[in-house]
Amino acid sequence: MLKIIIPTIMLLPTALLSPKNLIWTNTTTHSLLIAAISLQWLHPTYFPHKNLSQWAGVDQISAPLLVLSCWLLPLMLMASQNHLQQEPMVRKRIFITTLITIQPFIILAFSATEVILFYISFEATLIPTLILITRWGNQPERLSAGIYLLFYTLISSLPLLVTLLHLHTQTGTLHLPTLELMHPSLTLSWTGTLSGLALLMTFMVKAPLYGLHLWLPKAHVEAPIAGSMLLAALLLKLGGYGIMRVTMLMGPLTSYLCFPFMTLALWGALMTSSICLRQTDLKSLIAYSSVSHMGLVIAASMIQTDWSFSGAMILMISHGLTSSMLFCLANTNYERTHSRILLLTRGLQPLLPLMSTWWLLANLTNMALPPTTNLMAELTIMTALFNWSMPTIILTGLATLLTASYTLFMLLMTQRGTSPSYITSIPNSNTREHLLMTLHILPMLLLMLKPELISGTI
Repeated sequence: MLKIIIPTIMLLPTALLSPKNLIWTNTTTHSLLIAAISLQWLHPTYFPHKNLSQWAGVDQISAPLLVLSCWLLPLMLMASQNHLQQEPMVRKRIFITTLITIQPFIILAFSATEVILFYISFEATLIPTLILITRWGNQPERLSAGIYLLFYTLISSLPLLVTLLHLHTQTGTLHLPTLELMHPSLTLSWTGTLSGLALLMTFMVKAPLYGLHLWLPKAHVEAPIAGSMLLAALLLKLGGYGIMRVTMLMGPLTSYLCFPFMTLALWGALMTSSICLRQTDLKSLIAYSSVSHMGLVIAASMIQTDWSFSGAMILMISHGLTSSMLFCLANTNYERTHSRILLLTRGLQPLLPLMSTWWLLANLTNMALPPTTNLMAELTIMTALFNWSMPTIILTGLATLLTASYTLFMLLMTQRGTSPSYITSIPNSNTREHLLMTLHILPMLLLMLKPELISGTI
């Protein structure tokens, strides 16, 4: 565990002390090395916990998410290079430092076996994210987006802290492996039900559940590219991971509490997909598609079968890579046309032919084309939900249909059609952007060959 966390913390002096012509090279190379070392966590084992210490341990649910979070740091650094070109050196260093500070907290949150440590690191990721959005966003509305993010997260997570302290007085420990072996302490009393609600609600806001999702499109639209990638690929997954962990501890209570959450999650998947069909803003469209995908993850983690957990796990990883790639593509368009409105950025295929190949690949994975892991995850989740209750197939089927339609809408709007008259000359796509897209799509293509690495079943 420490052999990843200590090099990640040592990235801070690297960013602060590198000479100004080498700062991007040094930080990106160093973080890529850390990402390469983190791949060892995917090594299959027969033990439930790998590297178990008193405060952290990697098991089959957290390993893929940990590798994803290590993998995305170099990609975020690479994506941010262009829009920081004009900034003075000090600001570049502060930006890179902010990005690097989030990383140890995310790693701790995914690997903590002590629930209070998980809570602390879960909350600590909020502060650098807030700094990223409110300082490096593009528009004045970024302040209101930051306030939304802050208050949604804080109001929902204070009851969680109270409940954790209450649980600690009842059971005497908050160590996850120990808690899983004990009898569930939450009963069907009023206290138990409210505690269960408090435990779930934090992660439902973070995931986000439809109805509690209003902070997400705002935050995504206003955030810089690194902030969007971070939110879509990692912070939403903290919510899904938390639900998986907490439902295991709640025992019989989940089977009573799951109905309102399941209803909202599945209905939300349908509603946000149809909202996507009438979006004018590209980043907002991708943000709403994240809500609809995470709705499936919430629904799957609430019914707690092996199949549904496996499907939720695969969907979280593949959605993390896909949505991050889509945000990068949207950003390349934004840097060239300085607009996110779909009507003003049409017909880019003849202007940027290679980029349209990446657009096609990203959109096909987003709408779950057959060999991809996205399809495997959606099928697994739909089967598990159908087994739980037959009518869910109507909602999930419609959601899949709408997902395919808004993804094709996004592809056709950005790539086809006549390009607007004001786009006369446009800078070519460069190697950095192609490398960035390759590093997003390569893990997805490789995971098609061996999806059991991320299915949480090893």
